[in-house]
Amino acid sequence: MYQKEKNPWLKHLDFMLLDVVCLQLAYVMSYIIRYGMYIPYTDKNYRNLGIIIMLVQICLTFFLENYKDILRRSPFEEMKMTAVFVTSEVLAVFCYLFVTQTSRIFSRAVLLQFWVLGIVVIYFARLMRKRTIHRKMEDHRYLQSMILITPEKYAQEMISGLTAERYSGYYVKGIILPDQESKEKTICDIPVVADQGSMFDYLRENVVDEVFLYFPDASAMREQIVEACNEMGITCHLRIGERKKSSHRAIIENVGDYMVITSSISFADPRQLMLKRGMDILGGIVGIILTALITVIFAPIIYIQSPGPIFFSQERVGRNGRKFKIYKFRSMYPDAEERKKELMAQNKMQGLMFKMDNDPRIIPIGHFMRKTSLDEFPQFFNVLKGDMSLVGTRPPTVDEYEQYEQHHKARLAAKPGLTGMWQVSGRSDIVDFEEVVELDKKYITGWNIGLDFKILFQTVKIVITGKGSV
Repeated sequence: MYQKEKNPWLKHLDFMLLDVVCLQLAYVMSYIIRYGMYIPYTDKNYRNLGIIIMLVQICLTFFLENYKDILRRSPFEEMKMTAVFVTSEVLAVFCYLFVTQTSRIFSRAVLLQFWVLGIVVIYFARLMRKRTIHRKMEDHRYLQSMILITPEKYAQEMISGLTAERYSGYYVKGIILPDQESKEKTICDIPVVADQGSMFDYLRENVVDEVFLYFPDASAMREQIVEACNEMGITCHLRIGERKKSSHRAIIENVGDYMVITSSISFADPRQLMLKRGMDILGGIVGIILTALITVIFAPIIYIQSPGPIFFSQERVGRNGRKFKIYKFRSMYPDAEERKKELMAQNKMQGLMFKMDNDPRIIPIGHFMRKTSLDEFPQFFNVLKGDMSLVGTRPPTVDEYEQYEQHHKARLAAKPGLTGMWQVSGRSDIVDFEEVVELDKKYITGWNIGLDFKILFQTVKIVITGKGSV
């Protein structure tokens, strides 16, 4: 799932909200300096002025390009832009007071102090916010991992263009040279991670969010790579004008210094992704509170029936191959993983998942917890942390993932979820792993925030009725 570039409003929404808070803080500070330890919002006239300041600030955001290239501005440039922004704000407020003939009501000292403090507070707040963002964007954990695929003679040129922009949201993790049969080298300090014979295995087995593909001439190999990326759910950027074959899931955009055609299994609207993450945070907080209550009730029962840890953690595979630890209430005996090999003959799933009826590894209370999905509640911590979402695909175990074929990886193109299309489609009745993959791909390709709400509603219904649970 590929997030399209944000429009200017959403792209810098954090700075806009920060400026609103800072300007109101400067307004309160200027009032306190003039009148003592009182809040201006307790006075009707000053409360109304505070609202006018906020409305004027929102209007100025429409007309002033004050947030353009904000992450790339030097401290001196930031001071100039901040001074222009706050000065425009103060002048607009003065004009309002003049037109409404209410200037005599307000202290000129408050307004002048507001002007100076507004510049100072917003300037330093912006610098601190930018510093935080810069640190985050230099940490590969928060960036999209990109693989460059190009013939060796073009690799250095491509790397220069892709790394020209410092804060780009991605980092070039490695290079694949499809015209070579050796990968023991580096180019511009970036390792060559695969060659002609190993490139598809590398893309399938490793964390790869995006591929940048450049072939100067049309070739069957280029088309094969694009199709393989689409099959695995990996976003593919192809330099503009290079691909003749049409794709209904493609957009034109800029990556580094290049204009490209970007194809992906799904394109996600940034506003809907922001709403999805907000829903995850809210749901995660509520879920953790409920988890604490469930722990008080069920922890003693779990320990009495099977002495050992109350919680169970296991390494799982998330978005595009990232590994993380998932948390559950322990519903099985401590040696469950060791006994799994003995029970593989009774696996009712066809493919790379394990399910069986009357699993002897489950403790008595575990049957109830699994039927009501109470054992899943600690995963709300994973949701709040950002490893998972409320709605997504089922995160596979590491041993399942290591057996994946190429087309299976597409189900990892989105964050794994507590629930998903497979879970609400009668998970007890689905025994073919390929059907699970198709359901997950259907969710990813057709994703929108409305679909998440629909799945959540169906999940609540299933938890209450117990239909479809295992």
